[in-house]
Amino acid sequence: MYEKKDKKPANSNAELTSLSDLGEFGLIDRLTRNVKYYHPETLKGIGDDAAVIDAGEKVILLSTDLLVEGIHFDLTYMPFKHLGYKAAVVNISDIAAMNGVPKQMTVSLAVSSRFSAEALDELYAGFIMACDKYKVDLVGGDTSSNVKGLMISVSIIGEAKKEEVVYRSGARTGDLLCVTGDLGSAYIGLLILEREKSVFQVDPSMQPELSGFDYQVGRQLKPEARTDIRNLLLGIGVKPTAMIDISDGLASEILHICKQSGVGCKLFEGKIPMDEHTRELAKEYKIIPSVAALSGGEDYELLFTVKQDDYEKIKEIAEISIIGHMIPSSEGKQMITPDGKSIPITAQGWDGMKAR
Repeated sequence: MYEKKDKKPANSNAELTSLSDLGEFGLIDRLTRNVKYYHPETLKGIGDDAAVIDAGEKVILLSTDLLVEGIHFDLTYMPFKHLGYKAAVVNISDIAAMNGVPKQMTVSLAVSSRFSAEALDELYAGFIMACDKYKVDLVGGDTSSNVKGLMISVSIIGEAKKEEVVYRSGARTGDLLCVTGDLGSAYIGLLILEREKSVFQVDPSMQPELSGFDYQVGRQLKPEARTDIRNLLLGIGVKPTAMIDISDGLASEILHICKQSGVGCKLFEGKIPMDEHTRELAKEYKIIPSVAALSGGEDYELLFTVKQDDYEKIKEIAEISIIGHMIPSSEGKQMITPDGKSIPITAQGWDGMKAR
């Protein structure tokens, strides 16, 4: 005979790690730390806007996103057609950030019985509208029931010539830091929509007051992918050294490029492009305007670096702003205020794993 003893698992006294402590990108790093690639065709896996697969003279670009009701979108103020359009565009933007051309898309849904077929018709009308605009083929997907709410998974395939694809990791000391369009309006649009939602919850008979905020609300509900920038830069003979799209806020994306490229940066606060009405609205909400640009996210503009030799080619392009330059990693990641003070850049933008 033997004496039976209760044994505790070796790690029973160890504290479990909360997802909010890790954050979204910390979780990704943790989950993928043991990933191996077995095929030489896999040129780039985890860690960029899209995976890159060797296909001979060209590369295939592959990206995917998961959108969850209550986390990534709120159907109180997000029309189904706009939701479908936006879900497509955010994936198309990933291909644009690799300097590629979007080609095919799949859409998968997990949907509860609270939704009607007509509601999903509207959702798909938004997908089809985006595919028509960006010349992307909607080639398949999957549907499943869901206990509660709506989940949307979109995967997209794009392509680029090998010599044209741009990674986050190519920035070098001295490169110019550039951004397309203007920043911060999508976040202010979200604040306006949340304000009107609060009013509606108190009095459902109230109509939303959105007049005069078309640009900001439009940037939140119906963003556009900057697929035009690829051809613009090709036309003037400029290839970015690194690039990323701005989904989580300017600060987060700058830090991604710095981390992947092994460099620091010097960002000039006064150079950050913003719509003037957005600046005024930010102040009304008692937000420093640059904070809306740095941390707001969902602008889906492109942040990229170019060699200093390309300065003359891009300095007069209205859609591109030069907002800083890259410096040695040892000098940190700095934002220079208009009065000359240096502030460390920290990521305060969207994080899907933050406690809510």
